Amino acid sequence: MLASTILRVRLLVTGAAGFIGSNFVRYWVEGHPEDHVVAYDALTYAGNLPNLEDVEDDISFVQGDVRDTSGVQAVMQQHHVDTVVHFAAESHNSLAIIDPGRFFATNVIGTQSLLEAARQVGVARFHHISTCEVYGDMSLDSTRAFAEDDPYRPRTPYNASKAGADHAVRAYGMTYGLPITITNCANNYGPYQFPEKVVPLFATNALDDRPLPLYASTQNRREWLHVVDHCRAIEAVLERGRVGETYHVGSGVEANIEQIADAVLRALGKPQSLKTIVPDRPSHDRRYLLDWTKIRDELGWMPSIGFEEGLAATVVWYAEHREWWEPLRDRIPVSETAWEPGA
Repeated sequence: MLASTILRVRLLVTGAAGFIGSNFVRYWVEGHPEDHVVAYDALTYAGNLPNLEDVEDDISFVQGDVRDTSGVQAVMQQHHVDTVVHFAAESHNSLAIIDPGRFFATNVIGTQSLLEAARQVGVARFHHISTCEVYGDMSLDSTRAFAEDDPYRPRTPYNASKAGADHAVRAYGMTYGLPITITNCANNYGPYQFPEKVVPLFATNALDDRPLPLYASTQNRREWLHVVDHCRAIEAVLERGRVGETYHVGSGVEANIEQIADAVLRALGKPQSLKTIVPDRPSHDRRYLLDWTKIRDELGWMPSIGFEEGLAATVVWYAEHREWWEPLRDRIPVSETAWEPGA
């Protein structure tokens, strides 16, 4: 029980300028003002310092690469870090198909390098953020959800790189006694998400009357969770979770890409004609669904933000923060039409 045994936690948050990382930093600073947060980020195309502007006076920001073992170890020692929360990852499935090497370099080698630095320093907790996608494809009519002890069957370079990272984390826990925990989470949505991902992509395109690209398999669906609920779940695991355990973080709420598009268009009063069909990306998984009974029963966590209200509020946030996302649009590295013949 981390919070009860350490009076003042000193966290290193990797990927802190990204979507979930920046939301977590903000959440932790607001809820734990006595703690010291080191925000660590390489500032790749999806890392964005303005995500942290409202808390920049309350944190220490360090630009660095998780693959730099000695560099990140020095940061841990300088700031007397006792807790690592590891978000840093390449995470866009579409880009992984175009450039898989960068995903294995960051997600597998980067995670192992960070684990080694944490081992050398002797941190009290290493918490790793994983994904539902490591379990692979699920049929649309399946009546079960993925459990924490299900086998990994990744089908894409991104999924495989995250699976490799998970294995490295568990290996360091078993071999070296590093006090690790892992959370596998459903698809997140919310403010500050880079506009390559489906919800902000649809919202920002609709705001400018641009087409919304829907994969041809429009009924493929995902489980959705608001990013703040994800942050609450990580907090619960850090404070009450058992070392060495994996916890699923889900909502039970599923929606397919057409339902997402319809909700965005409805929220903005835009026409259905903006929807356009593009070819499925290779190895496009049909569905993911997590069984999150364990985190509910053991730690008392449950999602608190309903999907309809959360999605509507998220769309409003993008409508009100054009100055945030407009400069990022030109940094999107891959088009969702890249799979078309001749593209």
